[in-house]
Amino acid sequence: MKKVLASLVVLFFLSVAHAQDTLTQATQTQPMQTQSAQTQKLRLNVYGNYAFDDRVDNAYSYGSEGFFEAKIKGSFLWGAGLEYRLHETYGLELMYLRQDTHAPVSYWDYYSPVPGSKSTTLDLALNYILVGGVRSFKANSKVEPFGGLMLGMAIIDSHNPEDNISNSATKFAWGARLGTNIWASERVGIKLQAQFLSVTQGAGGGLYFGTGGAGAGISTYSSMLQFVLGGGLVFKLGR
Repeated sequence: MKKVLASLVVLFFLSVAHAQDTLTQATQTQPMQTQSAQTQKLRLNVYGNYAFDDRVDNAYSYGSEGFFEAKIKGSFLWGAGLEYRLHETYGLELMYLRQDTHAPVSYWDYYSPVPGSKSTTLDLALNYILVGGVRSFKANSKVEPFGGLMLGMAIIDSHNPEDNISNSATKFAWGARLGTNIWASERVGIKLQAQFLSVTQGAGGGLYFGTGGAGAGISTYSSMLQFVLGGGLVFKLGR
């Protein structure tokens, strides 16, 4: 299901990119923007979202060496971004997002003197640093729908309260989003959006949020894909 959802999102935004090229060619013949529009190229976006639960596993059979499964519990996701408008209808954004949550984990501890199945609940802090393209469509003076893709990294810190072991890992992350800005005034708007955030686990690494000492050295291709719903505020900067 995760792969299907991710494929649909990628295909949609490839179509958006094609439409963007077509629109860019058309707008080259339009009159120059007013000086007011030219000077308001920077935007500050403040985010408040809810990230839903996501189940993660490595497809190993229960009781086999390397078995692991977890649930990333849903929680509040907050952050901010600085967006530079390259054009009236598209721009680039550098953003930081953070989620503090918990993850009930079951795993096969084969490093223990007596190997066996164990369970714990980890404290997680997920820190995203992403660069995203933003493609907007000016519906009217108040409503500005947008979409885009995001690429960057996730810094994941975990703590196992049972044995007081902490781990940290940096992984590739990507995301996709759809939403709209509703402008309450010339400079201040309300942002509503839905998005996917994914953290990809490559071969040869440890579990990216660890399971105490058992996390080291376990290879897995498991990835995390969370659905996020929320919004925030957007501020136009400049004169």
